[in-house]
Amino acid sequence: MYDDSAARVSQMRATAHPVRLQMLSLLTGTQLSAAEIARELGITHANASYHLRLLAAAGLVVEAGEEKIRGGIAKRYRHPWDTGIGSGPPSTRQESEEYVAAVAAELVRRYGLKEPGMPALTTDAALWVAPEIWDEVVALVTQASHLVHREAQPPRTPGAIHVNLTAAAFRMIDRDTRTTQADT
Repeated sequence: MYDDSAARVSQMRATAHPVRLQMLSLLTGTQLSAAEIARELGITHANASYHLRLLAAAGLVVEAGEEKIRGGIAKRYRHPWDTGIGSGPPSTRQESEEYVAAVAAELVRRYGLKEPGMPALTTDAALWVAPEIWDEVVALVTQASHLVHREAQPPRTPGAIHVNLTAAAFRMIDRDTRTTQADT
């Protein structure tokens, strides 16, 4: 039987790369072939195929059909974001840090694409709140994440705007006691 923790480690490793994070975003709103992904991201077809294989092996993308192109067959892929992928307990600290580093690098790249003159909502907070407030914050961030994923459209759809939502919300240990409130 395939161990859930092994699957989680595989997923963390697969997403710990900025190109693969970009691919998951692209494949949220549509089905694309490796060639289409390569054109959209400005990478080689071979590079796109390599990254797609890693994502597929980790169960992060699924085949969504095939199409005949110039006598060959191209597989199309999609990201089944609504299946709970990416949720669950963290894997090792090193793999978690690699994932966070990849997300941070991708956020820096995306921020460079921010539309001039348009507002950006950014926040950074490491503070103390009541547990019920934290539960509400997590619910709101989850709701926002589900909304943008559910409504994602193929790249360059007329009338759609290119946006970014990156969120990291987590409870922290008390640096003085190295425990969480749940551990006491």
